[in-house]
Amino acid sequence: MDAFVLKAWKADLKIGDQVLILSDGNGDFTKAIGCELDLSNNAIGLGVRSRRYAMLVEDGVVKVLKLEEGGAFTSNSAQDMLAAL
Repeated sequence: MDAFVLKAWKADLKIGDQVLILSDGNGDFTKAIGCELDLSNNAIGLGVRSRRYAMLVEDGVVKVLKLEEGGAFTSNSAQDMLAAL
């Protein structure tokens, strides 16, 4: 997502400065944390994407990383993250 879309999304959510929303257009961060998923051979050729995850970061340190397997949505919901706090 580009910065304009992220800014509009943040405004729509009315979260102010409580959450820092960042994009990873080149996938550099995704690759650095080992969360890339290569879907180049997928029928519609999606290329390298990010796996689904939720992350809690405090002062630049990853405290919680909830990585989903196989495109599922079972362990990184808002409730799961609140429980991790």
